[in-house]
Amino acid sequence: MFNDKLTDYIEAAAAKYLSAVDACPDTSNQHEIGGLVRIGFKQYLGEPMRGDAASFNARLIYIADDDEPPVICGDRLTWYGATRRDPNRALEYRLYYKSNPVTELINEGDFFLIAKLRNGDLLLIFAQSGGSVESQLRVLFGIEDVGATFIRGKLEESNLVLPLRLLLEDIGIEFEGGGRDDEIWLEKIVNQFGSRFPSTKEFSLYARQSINEVDPLGEPDEALMAWMEQEEYLFRIFERHLVADRLEKGFGTKGNDVDEFINYSLSIQNRRKSRVGHAFESHLEAIFSSSAIRFERGRTKRQVTENNSKPDFIFPSFSCYHDSNYPSDRLFLLGAKTTCKDRWRQVLSEGARVSKKHLVTMEAAISKAQTDEMKAHQLQLVVPRKIQSTFSKDQVSDLQDLSQFIVDVKVRTQL
Repeated sequence: MFNDKLTDYIEAAAAKYLSAVDACPDTSNQHEIGGLVRIGFKQYLGEPMRGDAASFNARLIYIADDDEPPVICGDRLTWYGATRRDPNRALEYRLYYKSNPVTELINEGDFFLIAKLRNGDLLLIFAQSGGSVESQLRVLFGIEDVGATFIRGKLEESNLVLPLRLLLEDIGIEFEGGGRDDEIWLEKIVNQFGSRFPSTKEFSLYARQSINEVDPLGEPDEALMAWMEQEEYLFRIFERHLVADRLEKGFGTKGNDVDEFINYSLSIQNRRKSRVGHAFESHLEAIFSSSAIRFERGRTKRQVTENNSKPDFIFPSFSCYHDSNYPSDRLFLLGAKTTCKDRWRQVLSEGARVSKKHLVTMEAAISKAQTDEMKAHQLQLVVPRKIQSTFSKDQVSDLQDLSQFIVDVKVRTQL
């Protein structure tokens, strides 16, 4: 399993909402960030002498709440003390960064987070205020009440839950691994699969069989998270091994074919994105099977509802769904999405006979505005117990965990 902590990679973090001056400078293409000294960031950025400046490599990221990928660019930021006209005045330290594709997207009121990485670089993240991305970043970096001035984050020493780990990887913080068990697991995986990536179904089954201390029947929430975390851990070990081997061979006849390298890189990224969702569905299927409840997955032309919709899971079966004599209040329709974004609305149109639909997700800290909208559309959110701790107390009262969902299905489909 992963043992990395956020504090292994981040020294300090702070956040605020952007002012008009922050977001829309009128007189230059430079943006300046003030207020960092007040919250103790000078100890991480230094104290350049009058007339001198320090500079930092930085990654700037804008993350929208929809399914669009983050906009990311690099920059070199300058940190120095403004002298004004009086050389006897104390230096007013500010951080300066230039206009770029990220800053073109920001607006007054947007959420802004700055973090100092342990490798010496800076990370600047912008997101729409009040959305799920802001909520997740606040949970991740320990940011409480955000306002017009910076508030310092409280970084946790505890291990990261998988959804927040994946969010960090989306913004470019790659967890290195290198634990003492990695080589042992790699040898086992290579013995099992050789030098090929197996199908998701094969690898998910292998991940489940590789750990014995979970009980999918008695503790389905814990089993789901353990399986997902184990698969992610094993996959990254195997991926590092295969990618390193491929890089050593080079690309093209001379080993330096850029187009072939880019295509290979894109294939890695696409595999990462699609694999997590398929693994999630595979582990859910294993849990439902162990619970001895009747269900089907929408995978074939015959396993559809109206308009050829294919729900991820339907209980007890598609034949019951299409049987007008089967009571509609004993039908369950469950969507499965590792992250919701705007895609949760797809579930609403996948089965007209089911008035209250369910959606199981691993997304952490979804905004209250979004969970309220789901509730208004009679969509019941199902969230593994371990991830519910990232939601507010008001939200948790409206959530179901996987165990509760399974009990409901058993009771109502067996009437």
